[in-house]
Amino acid sequence: MQAREKRFSRAERSWILYDWANSVYATNIMAAIFPIYFAMMADATGDKIYGFAVSAANLIIAFLSPLLGAIGDFHGRKKKLFAGFLLLGLAFTAVMAAFDSWQMMLIGLVISRIGFSGSCLFYDSFLTDVTTPERMDRVSAWGYAMGYIGGSTIPFVLSIAILLLMKQSILSYKLSILITVAWWAVFSIPFLRNVKQEHGVEEPPRQLARAAFSNVAKTFRAILRDRRLLVFIVAYFFYIDGVSTIISMATNYGSTLGLGTIGMILALLVTQVVAVPFSILFGNLSKKVGAIRMIAIAVGVYFVITIVGFFMGYNIERAELSGGDVAAALQTSTVLFWILATLVGTVQGGIQALSRSYFGQLVPPERSNEYFGFLDVFGKFSCVIGPALYSLVYSLTNRPSLGILSIILLFLAGGVALACGRRHLAPARTDKIAKG
Repeated sequence: MQAREKRFSRAERSWILYDWANSVYATNIMAAIFPIYFAMMADATGDKIYGFAVSAANLIIAFLSPLLGAIGDFHGRKKKLFAGFLLLGLAFTAVMAAFDSWQMMLIGLVISRIGFSGSCLFYDSFLTDVTTPERMDRVSAWGYAMGYIGGSTIPFVLSIAILLLMKQSILSYKLSILITVAWWAVFSIPFLRNVKQEHGVEEPPRQLARAAFSNVAKTFRAILRDRRLLVFIVAYFFYIDGVSTIISMATNYGSTLGLGTIGMILALLVTQVVAVPFSILFGNLSKKVGAIRMIAIAVGVYFVITIVGFFMGYNIERAELSGGDVAAALQTSTVLFWILATLVGTVQGGIQALSRSYFGQLVPPERSNEYFGFLDVFGKFSCVIGPALYSLVYSLTNRPSLGILSIILLFLAGGVALACGRRHLAPARTDKIAKG
């Protein structure tokens, strides 16, 4: 019986496989391949507005998420909306490879990011449809683990190989983008075939938009009344901002310090490899010690990561100011960067997976889209504070090490929120699930 319970159902396997499918977009388009390609093709104007375009895409999906979630909660709507955003993402990712104009590439990026984020919103909310509250931690953790293998390692390595073999020609970048489209599309098929919406609310005969807006308002009031949900969302807002900032600023910070590009790329691969077993481990341990305790442990590890990041920069800054051996300092900081990459791999997937599954246990299944839409809003807006804090402190002190150290404030705030709200954040129980 136990062995049978540990096996994933067809719906669970198909849901997990979408993480394997879509992670290639996050790695190749958002983080590694496309930014380099765009910088190569764009002029000074394109370089300046790139960040604004990314922010615009994030803001659009953030504002739309609660309304989209409310519409998706009506029976029969969730799967159609997921498929629509998936196709939007696939089509405009292909546009990025089809044109040499940086303006068209940027349009493709903005719309494809909206498609990607929209599909992820509905994908996350489908967790309540494919499994039970007791299995959510394990299923969610395996999703992140497969994502690290599928999207973040195999196609990424393949793309790097193509770039090296073709000497980073324009065609090699186009082929890398098309690999992203193909991988994402092919491995999305099991999800489209086997995952079904099991929970939902009855669709009104007319005035769908009005009913959706009404449900959004009800959900917002329900979140404010539910201490557990409110405490968790506040804590999530801060600690996930710290996590996102570490992810997005790591290579930029390393480049600022003068670390080698190849070494940092290899370290990024180490992060993906380490994340696979640790994501699964977090899911398994949550059954024994609880998801919130594991999240708190991860926040503690991020404290250590931030301190390691500080000493990376401090080591070089001290050598430069004192006229010491800068080359030796760079070598030491490179070792610290590898340590940081390994530490990130131990907790990155785990904290994201357990945050998703714990939230899924708290919300009413029939209105999961709506609730995940609000979580997405907090996640998107939180991504603004960390980079801004880093840049502000760096600008004021002219020391990038102090900029990265300032991120510890976000983990401190998230940790304090978890500690202060621990009475409300008792293990989620199916008989105490929030009512809409």
